[in-house]
Amino acid sequence: MPADRPRLLYVTDLTYPAKGRRYGDEDVHLAARLRADFDLALCHPLDAAALMPGFDAVVVRNSGPVLGYQKEYEAFRERALALGTRVYNPLHGRGDMAGKQYLLDLTAAGYPVIPTVDRPEDLHRLPAAPQYAVKPEAGADSIGLRFMAYEELAGLTYGGLLVQPRIDFRYEVSFYFVDDLFQYALYAPDPERRWVLEPYEPTPDDLVFARRFIDWNTLDHGIQRVDACRTPEGGLLLVELEDLNPYLSLDRVAEPVRERFADTLARSLHAFLAA
Repeated sequence: MPADRPRLLYVTDLTYPAKGRRYGDEDVHLAARLRADFDLALCHPLDAAALMPGFDAVVVRNSGPVLGYQKEYEAFRERALALGTRVYNPLHGRGDMAGKQYLLDLTAAGYPVIPTVDRPEDLHRLPAAPQYAVKPEAGADSIGLRFMAYEELAGLTYGGLLVQPRIDFRYEVSFYFVDDLFQYALYAPDPERRWVLEPYEPTPDDLVFARRFIDWNTLDHGIQRVDACRTPEGGLLLVELEDLNPYLSLDRVAEPVRERFADTLARSLHAFLAA
């Protein structure tokens, strides 16, 4: 291999027990494609901080919810910033990478997002609903999620908790981007089986909706997933803006789509390293 090929440290937890998803399979196949363009080594997220020197960039992929290793993740971020190590996705993302504060910010700014508050004095701003979702601001993968009646919300100990109305939605749909380039969309026709995904053909209005959040996040490079729900009235509301380590469900799309995604990712990484 040429000596001047870029060196990537690819961060993944191949054995993370994700419900309905196979992190390991996805990363093995995607890393194999990237090896055509880069010298690449896989490592566990707990080893990334120690191993990052000597690589041109660290690519954070399916590393699992950082809630389980928050201290080590913060140490990784601090060391990467101190060393000037390039991290993909870049560490200034405003979505899930920075916690769930963006749901509060987007609610306040009037974006089409599930209304979200984090203080008891703001509960009156939420629309009436049979139940309300309560979850940790630093949560992921539904960790710590519970549903409560409105009368119970005043008794919560606030500070690090988010409250949202429980939305009666028709289905969930996700839009996948590399940089600002739309790649594909998937949806779960059955709300009770949210990990059983099928290809989805977005409308022009759907893409306008998704791009609003890509533009808001201001990441020049990186993989982003915009998760939304379709309301009974037909509109879309943002559920999550995943910009840290979004699972891609590449096994649910046709091979040409997978290949195009991998090629686009490789070009994005080359551009990221050249910037």
